[in-house]
Amino acid sequence: MDTMDKRTIPQLREMKEKGEKIACLTAYDYLTAHLLDKAGIDLILVGDSGAMVFAGHETTLPINMDQIIYHTQAVARGVKKSLLIADMPFLSYQVSTEEAVRNAGRCMKEANADGVKLEGSAPVLETVHRLVTIGIPVMGHIGLTPQSIRSLGGYPLRGKRPEEAEALKQEARALEEAGAFSIVLEKIPADLAAEISKMLTIPTIGIGAGPQCDGQILVTHDMLGMFEAFKPKFVRRYAELGKSIEDAVRDYVRDVKTTEYPDKSESY
Repeated sequence: MDTMDKRTIPQLREMKEKGEKIACLTAYDYLTAHLLDKAGIDLILVGDSGAMVFAGHETTLPINMDQIIYHTQAVARGVKKSLLIADMPFLSYQVSTEEAVRNAGRCMKEANADGVKLEGSAPVLETVHRLVTIGIPVMGHIGLTPQSIRSLGGYPLRGKRPEEAEALKQEARALEEAGAFSIVLEKIPADLAAEISKMLTIPTIGIGAGPQCDGQILVTHDMLGMFEAFKPKFVRRYAELGKSIEDAVRDYVRDVKTTEYPDKSESY
């Protein structure tokens, strides 16, 4: 990443054209965002996954618009170079295009996001087109769409059957034509993700979609080993911070109870 400039949406397409992979992670607070930005992450998503890894819910559904705005505001204060995208929560864009415009506008106006992400295809194409035409960049999201967990009955692999794979290709094309600047491909076969990535001019960001997407995204709490409720196959843990934090707290509890902390050098 250029040390002087903030990442822009046109640069993402340039990265795809050059074959440079796009590295993305999630954040929900200032300090995490600051660290990710400092480490050179290209794109930070304030995901509705915060409902699970930040707030302790079992799904992404409970998080609301005001909460997304709050988290995005906090993240924005920690970002200098990364592109910042806010997730549109369940029912913030499905009711009407007008409501979607209003809510997406809040992400840009109140929270200083660089764009928004919407799940789905056919039902949101008109909304995507409308948002893009008024200057709100949109990232699409197809394949496994967590906001549809109730109808999907869990977190299944999508696009395995030929007819489902063809439908996903059509959805990807339609989102590109509607003006999306990028599309997240979640939990689909690697060969299908490679085919979709090759046929689009906009970058694809994979999560559980193999190595040939134009970029990758993970939930930060997953890749750092902090969220232990479940571990999807596609998550590589780059650290085990959950265990490190627990061990550190145990040491602190021991030292307090044995009066080892604070010692003379830590007192006034």
